[in-house]
Amino acid sequence: MKLSEIKRNKWVRFVGNKYVLILILFIGWMIFFDTNSYLIHNELEDEIDALEDNAEFYQKEIDRDKGFIKKMEDSNQMEKFAREKYYLKKENEDIYIVEHEDSIKKEEKR
Repeated sequence: MKLSEIKRNKWVRFVGNKYVLILILFIGWMIFFDTNSYLIHNELEDEIDALEDNAEFYQKEIDRDKGFIKKMEDSNQMEKFAREKYYLKKENEDIYIVEHEDSIKKEEKR
């Protein structure tokens, strides 16, 4: 193909138009190089989604802890929790911890 034949092609004439070239450069600039580019905008959207997931997780934890605090307002429940979790005892009381054989971790043989 000769240069004159290429210049007569309708697509080459269309893309060679100065307004089309400016539009292509503008779109390329906005997608890749601008401070508000599509790529940066996409990264920020992903970050927002991750933060919203974290907020949802922590809200569930807060609700769970509020339920636990409400449960601990009852003195019987608090005593039961302290005895089971921290092995606390009343004065002049002995506590025996019974461990079943299957609950004891066995040492690995080397």
